[in-house]
Amino acid sequence: QVQLVESGGGLVQPGGSLTLSCTASGFRVGDYAITWFRQAPGKEREGVSCISPSGRGRYYADSVKGRFTISRDKDKNTFYLQMISLKPEDTAVYTCAANWRRWDECGLGTTGNDYWGQGTQVTVSS
Repeated sequence: QVQLVESGGGLVQPGGSLTLSCTASGFRVGDYAITWFRQAPGKEREGVSCISPSGRGRYYADSVKGRFTISRDKDKNTFYLQMISLKPEDTAVYTCAANWRRWDECGLGTTGNDYWGQGTQVTVSS
């Protein structure tokens, strides 16, 4: 059974930090890129960060560059999104997705993703 399970969301004050986790199972994780998306109320889903199948390629949206870091624990099939200096505009449901890649690359596009998690809420508010 294919699963992507996110955790780590919550309420944090502006300037605070959170680390989200995405644990994958039920498929050959090493053949897939992982992308973190977020969707705020009334807004379109946007890709914020991705990591290539090897882990060597990592990309970030301009809105989070320098504040978010994507990483992985290969042995645990778990991917992380470390978020610091959080802003109220980071408030959203964060979801991870897996997309099969022939090459070692990743992207922030919302199409072409094979598997999706259920999402975890991040709220940045004082």
